Amino acid sequence: MLSHIPLRTVAAALIMGLLTSLSFGQGRDGDRQDRFRQMSQRAERNGLAEPFKGVTTDGTVVPGLFTLKSTGVSTEPVRVAANGFLAALTPEQRKKTQFSVDDPEWRKWMNQHFYIRQGVGFNEMTDAQREAAFGLIRASLSAKGLKLTRDIMRLNHTLGELNDDNFVEYGEWLYWITIMGEPSAKEPWGWQLDGHHVIINYFVLGEQVVMTPLFVGSEPVIAESGKYQGVAILQEEQDRGLALLRALNDSQREKAILRHAKPGNNNLGEAFKDNIIVDYAGVPVSSFSASQRAQLLGLMALYVNNMKEGHAELRMSEVEAHLDRTHFAWIGGSDDHSAYYYRIHSPVILIEFDHQRLVGLRRLYPGRAPHRQHIHAVVRTPNGNDYGKDLLRQHYQRHPH
Repeated sequence: MLSHIPLRTVAAALIMGLLTSLSFGQGRDGDRQDRFRQMSQRAERNGLAEPFKGVTTDGTVVPGLFTLKSTGVSTEPVRVAANGFLAALTPEQRKKTQFSVDDPEWRKWMNQHFYIRQGVGFNEMTDAQREAAFGLIRASLSAKGLKLTRDIMRLNHTLGELNDDNFVEYGEWLYWITIMGEPSAKEPWGWQLDGHHVIINYFVLGEQVVMTPLFVGSEPVIAESGKYQGVAILQEEQDRGLALLRALNDSQREKAILRHAKPGNNNLGEAFKDNIIVDYAGVPVSSFSASQRAQLLGLMALYVNNMKEGHAELRMSEVEAHLDRTHFAWIGGSDDHSAYYYRIHSPVILIEFDHQRLVGLRRLYPGRAPHRQHIHAVVRTPNGNDYGKDLLRQHYQRHPH
């Protein structure tokens, strides 16, 4: 069945089909959009064939990991910013931007640039609307998270420059926002940013926030020329992952490294992989020393701290409570310039970092091996709470709709 084929394989085939058709002179905008739409529909159909369950280690969700509670960390600034954004839209824009809180639209995200997004795009917003959109992102994310998001958008412009100024497929403003539900102090709601190399799913219920699935990355990772020359992302996540591997003793490192060779892409939890089964692998953190644990927590915090500070602290407390059930796995080399993949996995968090094969920069860098100029990183909440779905389930149990 197609649902068991890795999406990266499907996407690669679709992209190659697109490139082939373009090479035969069928690249007019109308034809391109028709092909994009067909490719998007196939990806969605395959990806949403199963109802949502969540990431698990064996197909069974571990119950009781997430609870409805008061946290003491207000989400009011996010609600106010969301209402401000909606108020800035025209009636037509607002109609195509809002969905119900349990709509399948939550799961309709994809990194690939050809994907047809819903909602309102930054490319169609006025300056005032863009400011309102960034106001929502600013209210939800930390300064670090906001900068990372903006820099990814800027690097997508760089990719367009490096592809003969192709700003039809790549560009700074090719990102879309949807709102799920009505922004509320008590009822569940949320928002999604969807585009090439940055996808943020942000669920809100009272004082609780779930910000997964989160996808961040870029190609290139460092802008060596152009309008945004010098912009760079995910360098600390890259370097501190390698530093953690090197901090392990020989026995721990032997368990952590699943494979030394890395001929391709290794991320497992990207688009339409909501129900993926990923068993624990690598070295158990229960074997770590105090300094190694601190180093791992610091690495995990780089991803979690894209959330606003108070919610990030709550999330890190949740992560730390399951530290003894966490595993660290590695694929690839460990030299200063190696390409590699690492995974941090516990009952409540899954983090993947992957140096990927080049797609948009093939003309600049020879070969097909994974390259440091193309990074994908994914954060998920296993056992049914991506998109805040386990909290939403509990809310409906208490308050039937």
